[in-house]
Amino acid sequence: MRSALVEKEVWFVTGSQGLYGPETLEQVAQQSRRVAEELGASSDVAVRVVWKPVLTDADAIRRMCQDASSNSSCIGLVAWMHTFSPARMWIAGLQVLDVPLLHLHTQADAALPWASLDMDFMNLNQAAHGDREFGYIESRLGVPRTTVVGHVSDPSVTARVGAWVRAAVGRAELDGLRVARFGDTMRDVAVTEGDKVEAQIRLGVVVNPYGVNALVASVAEATEAQVDDLAAEYESTYQVAPELRRGADRHESLREAARIEVGLRSFLEAGDFRAFTSNFEDLGGLRQLPGIAVQRLMAEGYGFAGEGDWKTATLLRTAKAMAEGLPGGTSFMEDYTYELRPGKQKILGAHMLEVCPSIASGTPSCEVHPLGIGDREDPVRLVFDAVPGPAVIIGMSDMGDRFRLTLNEVDVVEPDEPLPNLPVARAVWEPKPDLRTSAECWLHSGAPHHTVMSSALTADSVADLAQALGVELAVIDAQTTPRRFRDELRWNAAYHRLAMGF
Repeated sequence: MRSALVEKEVWFVTGSQGLYGPETLEQVAQQSRRVAEELGASSDVAVRVVWKPVLTDADAIRRMCQDASSNSSCIGLVAWMHTFSPARMWIAGLQVLDVPLLHLHTQADAALPWASLDMDFMNLNQAAHGDREFGYIESRLGVPRTTVVGHVSDPSVTARVGAWVRAAVGRAELDGLRVARFGDTMRDVAVTEGDKVEAQIRLGVVVNPYGVNALVASVAEATEAQVDDLAAEYESTYQVAPELRRGADRHESLREAARIEVGLRSFLEAGDFRAFTSNFEDLGGLRQLPGIAVQRLMAEGYGFAGEGDWKTATLLRTAKAMAEGLPGGTSFMEDYTYELRPGKQKILGAHMLEVCPSIASGTPSCEVHPLGIGDREDPVRLVFDAVPGPAVIIGMSDMGDRFRLTLNEVDVVEPDEPLPNLPVARAVWEPKPDLRTSAECWLHSGAPHHTVMSSALTADSVADLAQALGVELAVIDAQTTPRRFRDELRWNAAYHRLAMGF
């Protein structure tokens, strides 16, 4: 899986005007270059920050916005009006801009030189003036953007910019993202369906269906040497159950799981797919439902969801790209069952087999068990509990006239007791503000049962992604109440229908 961050950059652009003369503009350039360099040096900012010359007229601004939109390396603009940049100069540029925009409301230095402060200093350092002018034209044009206020020496500022950069990475990842869909959705299920044409128009994702036997053919091409090497890798990487080890009674099950991984990886690489789905109701000639193969591919960065759910597979790959290099994990997830005793309420999430080991606490156990569905041989899977800590749960729904993201902030916790009879990977979490409110709001939102769990991403980065895509986002957090949440859904519906035009 190729990196989503390599060769990506954001451009740092600075607005001014010719009124101040060449000497002042040289000072503007020096100071804006320094701010850009300080921003780029922050570990919060995951891609290269490229400083661009100061912009002082409409033609230069328009050319810069066109260049940014057509440059495959540029994933976003950070804009700062250092002095005063009359905003009518920005109209044509902002109208053609097609990458995410962050408006950085800052100044060259955090502290004012109170004793020496004079009108020359005031005329040079008037972003408090110029950025308000820029904010007006952004709002007048309805330009989607994220606004961050403060000096780049403040860690909270670079952290907020860093969250936006992650969202810009996600938007860039979606542009042309290819998803392989083996089979169709699970029969009669509604929420996993969706408009693939609209997804390509709105999000850029390309979903291509394949008969599962196209994958079977790829699996059949795996060599014995490849299978042996991968089975040995399993044994050296995980706590492999004794019956699956080399020479044991069920070692052939491990080898068949390895064969599926070799074939699946080959298929995805050949088609440049970075996300995929499968369906236990349509397994063709596969001897096992893919378990460990899917889990390991997710750990490498591939998006996945079960039962043909291409929306969640798309969302997972996008979240994986955004989270690259961050501590924590990101996985396909599903709400399964509840602990409802007062004072102990929590959610137990899992899936049949496919939970990503990036969220695992400790070394996963490699096991084989009957599945009860799929009508195939017992599949091999990795079993583990999720690492405790804060996380977000994100789901995507097709509401007919728009896509909606629903996000719940949660705390992953240890299970109340061991789970010796549950042979799948799992996570247990306490949703904010509480299970009753969370579940009620999730249901009102029409949010799905298939989700993405991430302990690497924050609500800010997901909100910035939704902003950049023009996608609805409904957030359930510590301050949420059901009445307020229902009202927000109604307001969102009115806004997004108006925003689409007539």
